[in-house]
Amino acid sequence: MKKSLIGFYAGIAALSILVIIFLATGSWERFISSEAKEETRTRVVTVRESSAQSETAYVQQAAWEENLNTKIPLEDAETVIAVLNKESEEGFSEEQFVVYLTSSAQNPVFITFLSFDERTRGYRRMWNAPVAATRADTITLFSQDLIGDRNNCIIVTGMNADNKHTMTIFRRGSGQAATAAYPKIAELQIDGSIIIQETTRSLAYQQGITNAQSFNIAAYGQDTASANILDQIETIFSYSSSSGRYEQTRVSRIPGSQIEQRRLAELLSGVPGVFENFINDLWYFISPQGTIDTQQYIYFDPVNREIIFYSDEAQQVFKWQVSTYTRYGLYIRSENISINTLLRFIEIELESLDSIRLRVNEDVRLRITANTTWDGSYRRAGIANVNETISQLRPAIDALYDSSWGRIQFNSSGEYSINSGANVRSGRYVFYRVQGSDLLELRPSEAAETRMVYTIENVAEVMILSRVRVGTNSIQDLLEPPITLTPVD
Repeated sequence: MKKSLIGFYAGIAALSILVIIFLATGSWERFISSEAKEETRTRVVTVRESSAQSETAYVQQAAWEENLNTKIPLEDAETVIAVLNKESEEGFSEEQFVVYLTSSAQNPVFITFLSFDERTRGYRRMWNAPVAATRADTITLFSQDLIGDRNNCIIVTGMNADNKHTMTIFRRGSGQAATAAYPKIAELQIDGSIIIQETTRSLAYQQGITNAQSFNIAAYGQDTASANILDQIETIFSYSSSSGRYEQTRVSRIPGSQIEQRRLAELLSGVPGVFENFINDLWYFISPQGTIDTQQYIYFDPVNREIIFYSDEAQQVFKWQVSTYTRYGLYIRSENISINTLLRFIEIELESLDSIRLRVNEDVRLRITANTTWDGSYRRAGIANVNETISQLRPAIDALYDSSWGRIQFNSSGEYSINSGANVRSGRYVFYRVQGSDLLELRPSEAAETRMVYTIENVAEVMILSRVRVGTNSIQDLLEPPITLTPVD
């Protein structure tokens, strides 16, 4: 009898252990869940523009280079253009907005809203909506509190097939289900420019105590009733709390400069290269008081496809990627040569034959407030000042050095060559100054080679180069062995 009881209790104990192992390993899910689990991956496709201007090899590099991951895969015929992540209203999960390109001829660009579904315990698409912008290489996606109640709007800007500027705005409605959230509150398109008129908000708003006044949106288009092409119509749109949308509230005329109409028509004809050649120069910033600030300027170099920004002894070089002609000038997308996620969208309007107006929007894929540092009017440097300033901007030397690379020759033309026996490398170079440091940048002719930046330490006539990376806020030493350049007599 004792033996049978002992066997019974031993069997119970063994069965209990098996049940615990069965539950702990999750094997029970195979019996309960009848649906097979599938591992999914996001398909990221590089966006390329199919216009005539995009046929050059340089512009074909103007694609989104970072990995645009989406919460769930899109359809095979949908190409990701931009992604924006934000915290959900409940704060328990992350929401995602994705702008994507489709094969639709009528509405090629859409935005979709991906949200976490508590019922299925996974992400799903809540809605899709077309946007006004259709040119993928000009589209930006960001969020901003336009209304002043700390409920960020989702904003998509860009240009359409008619080279008109567009802006589409969505805002989450209170008490609405996710499938009906974020109705469209504004969609503008104009043959000119569109800007958000930001104003300074109170400390009480910043601390979350009170709401703030909503921002207006200004659209600038051609005054078709005027014989002067540069005359514009300013249309102001303000947010209406009663309708929950932006509505037109004011229209006013802005006279443009009187320019000889034949030359004006030539510059604004949209013929490739005409306006680019016009701005191929050094341009000084004009202060609100009308004075020229020689410490802040921009140099447009369409030949080398570069734009150089200089201010406060800091020089920033951007690749000139894509140009789009507009009613009043040019729209440029550019990329920082050191930080490929730092983009600048530059809108240039003609003011006179010697002045232009710039609006610069900076995008680092993590939305920051629009950069107004470079916004404003610029005047052409003029022949008298160009040579002197460009020599400071891109100084060149004529010298020969020995180094561990081989013999390096700097030419006054701005080109260099490195001879290391049977191997000869060449390219262009530039000396400049950032944050009090003298820098040398070598730009190899071979497309496969990367640009290299070095700090310069002068000891007698010897130059000691240390490899660095120049960022937006600092210069980072890459801790590579220094290169010594010894002059050759």
